[in-house]
Amino acid sequence: MNRILYQLSNHTVEFPDPTLALEDPDGLLAIGGDLSATRLINAYQHGVFPWFNDDDPIMWWSPSQRAIIELEEFHVSRSLKKSLNKHPFKVFINRDFAEVMYQCQRQRIHHEGTWISDEMLDAYTTLHKMGHAHSIEIWLNDQLVGGLYGIMLGAVFCGESMFHTMPNTSKLASWALVNWLKRNQGAFIDCQVLNPHTASLGAKAISRDEYLSRLSTQMTHIDLKRMWQSQELINIYEY
Repeated sequence: MNRILYQLSNHTVEFPDPTLALEDPDGLLAIGGDLSATRLINAYQHGVFPWFNDDDPIMWWSPSQRAIIELEEFHVSRSLKKSLNKHPFKVFINRDFAEVMYQCQRQRIHHEGTWISDEMLDAYTTLHKMGHAHSIEIWLNDQLVGGLYGIMLGAVFCGESMFHTMPNTSKLASWALVNWLKRNQGAFIDCQVLNPHTASLGAKAISRDEYLSRLSTQMTHIDLKRMWQSQELINIYEY
């Protein structure tokens, strides 16, 4: 079947069927549109996410293989446990979302360039203020030393990016997220694309069709406002 790259309209936030995404590059579905909150939420609800560089048009993706972490399959290494015992880390939710995003942007630029443009920063900060985007943060002596952020959609957490300034602190944020989702009847974590880092945490690839099917069944009611209220997570690693 011939597939085409769709140009999104500025007058609607609708997306084409994700199964129509290109095979090369794998998963590229559409370009254009904007990063309005309504369009972004609609994208995630349909298994689509934005990913593009500063000089590119906005690109929307739904890859044929989707990386997810099953909560019961999260891998806790010995080194991760040891790092937890070395320092009196504290874990917070949404204490400083904007700084987490900034640190993710900064770390990506330093290592390989980034897709977290200022436009993306503004868009996801807006989603955070609306109660859709959230951060898990690792603090030491009142300094932010690691964290991650993403979108909570029903019972699914769609992870976007993570950072660390000390060894293992991004993994500690992931571990805390897994346990927090378990406490609140979460389903799984969407990691988008499988890579060595996410694989080391226990991520696996499933087909697009399976992902979309599971996503559609997890739009269950969770009290997200209560779940993501800014707070310290006490004894989160003892779950």
